[in-house]
Amino acid sequence: MPKKVFIALGGNALGSTPLEQKQIVRKTAKPIVDLVEKGYQVIIGHGNGPQVGMINLAMDYASQQNIGTPYMPFAECGAMSQGYIGYHLQQAINDELCTRNLNKNHGCATIVTQVVVDKNDPAFLSPTKPIGAFYTQQQAEAIQKEHGFHFMEDAGRGYRRVIPSPKPLEIVESPIIKQLVERNIVVITVGGGGIPVIRKGDLLEGIDAVIDKDNSSSKLAVELKADILLILTAVDKVAINFNKPEQINLDKLTLSQAQEYISQGQFAKGSMLPKVEACLNFLKESDKGVQAIITSLENALSALEGKTGTTIISG
Repeated sequence: MPKKVFIALGGNALGSTPLEQKQIVRKTAKPIVDLVEKGYQVIIGHGNGPQVGMINLAMDYASQQNIGTPYMPFAECGAMSQGYIGYHLQQAINDELCTRNLNKNHGCATIVTQVVVDKNDPAFLSPTKPIGAFYTQQQAEAIQKEHGFHFMEDAGRGYRRVIPSPKPLEIVESPIIKQLVERNIVVITVGGGGIPVIRKGDLLEGIDAVIDKDNSSSKLAVELKADILLILTAVDKVAINFNKPEQINLDKLTLSQAQEYISQGQFAKGSMLPKVEACLNFLKESDKGVQAIITSLENALSALEGKTGTTIISG
């Protein structure tokens, strides 16, 4: 049986504008198709920070211009970003498959993905994730009164809307993704962490939130019984004492070692920490024998071959 590799792409694998993104994903596609060529089944998750921010800003601005553009909820903005990024990525990957004559037995498709969260998640009581434009205090108060949004002052630059970041509980489209992967389709999914939804009986309803993409990638990797969670970022290896003279790059980490380094505050909250924590969740919730690897996009294949990257194991 071919091994399943779940790739969580960092922001360096995408771009902030449509033109920049189309150029960058051409390079991103090559190491991904390297894995396909080596016989791996590949699933891809990705972030959407700049993209969903751009969409949200544009829709907010347009809705305030009295030109007939309706207010667009944030969940819908997330769905738009999934389609926009997925379109560029799948086009680049399919083109690369075609260039290597792999397109007869492989393909690539994007799944607009919903992720169930708990409406009682504590994150909803204290929204912290800033999104969208900067406003004056007066503007923020007016918008808060009209829509019920939460705002926070942001480093003296004005007030920004903040939304919750709850934990993912379930990937709605997981069974469909599984079927596609088994048919040698490279699946692009949980874009931006997925569209947050809550259950209301048998029905789903979108909710304003942002789910961490590494957490959603880890969750889906468990549901798909992936053999490897490969988190790709801007560095080749995880390090302790990062950016200090005594920096040490780590080839391997056990669960207990990783947890000890977390307790020491070795990993930055907005950077390496969520990646390491996602790896730990994957290892704890999966069957024995799986691996989690953190490395750079360029070294993806080398890391799978044990030549570079930081491998985290349950031992």
